[in-house]
Amino acid sequence: MIHDAFEDFAAALPQMTALVGLDFGEKTIGVAVSDRIGAVATPLETIRRKKFTLDSNRLLEIIAGRDINGILLGLPRNMDGSEGPRCQSTRAFARNLSRVTDLPIGFWDERLSTVAAERALLEADTSRKRRAEVIDHVAASYILQGALDRMRHIRSS
Repeated sequence: MIHDAFEDFAAALPQMTALVGLDFGEKTIGVAVSDRIGAVATPLETIRRKKFTLDSNRLLEIIAGRDINGILLGLPRNMDGSEGPRCQSTRAFARNLSRVTDLPIGFWDERLSTVAAERALLEADTSRKRRAEVIDHVAASYILQGALDRMRHIRSS
């Protein structure tokens, strides 16, 4: 089930659960996973997009192998908060994904996540080639970590 409101997504999840975070792009899908207590997001891999069936099969393999209980997609809003074509693509991907899994699917505002990931990689003195290889799944971990932090705040209130 797709949850547009993050609070609804958080409420649909078990208390202690692992999540997968996705940075959905035109050519790639950055993938990050959380630990089972939902405290730390870790970059996992970048999927080179091909066809939806192949992409979703790889995601479902990751989900099955890591006991994931929720899917979080970064929503690439414009800087003014409006939704453009990239948001529409992300929402369409979520709708298609909801047809192949019963896991709750939520969204997290991903504005500037790639910028933050790029900055962190530059500070770590990562080569340009290596940055290009890992930027998407590092951005996915930034997206997922932001959501995990918010979820912890919601649950402690």
